[in-house]
Amino acid sequence: MKLARFVFIGAGIWGIAVLTPLYWLVDISGRHYTVPSDYPQFFYGFIGVAIAWQIAFLIIGSNPARFRTFMIPAMIEKFGYVATLLFLYSQSRISALDMQPAIPDGLLGLLFVAAFLRTRTSGARSSGA
Repeated sequence: MKLARFVFIGAGIWGIAVLTPLYWLVDISGRHYTVPSDYPQFFYGFIGVAIAWQIAFLIIGSNPARFRTFMIPAMIEKFGYVATLLFLYSQSRISALDMQPAIPDGLLGLLFVAAFLRTRTSGARSSGA
C-alpha cells in the first residue's frame, strides 16, 4: 500500500503544481495556438476538471485500500488522455512537441495500474500462506 500512497499523492501534488499556473499563462498558450480567450470554456474547463482529478488522486492516496475502486477511473483518465494524443498525432493533427505530455501521463497510468494490482481492498483477507 505504500506504493499506492506514494504514487497517488505524488501524482496529485505534481498535477496541481503543473496545472495551476495555466490559469495565469493564457497569453503563453496564445503564442502557439489560437488564443484561449476565443474558447475560454474549454481552456478553463479543462484546467478545472484536471485539478479536480488531482484532488481525487490525493484522496485515493490518503487511503488506497478504501478508495481502490476509484483507481480504475484514475487509470481511464490517464490512458484516455494518452490515447487521445496518440490518435491526434497519428493523424498529424498535433506536433511531436504537443505529444510530449503523453510521456508523464502514460508513466503515471502505468504506476496507477501497478498500485491497483498491489493494493488490497480494505475487506480483503490475507491468504495464510
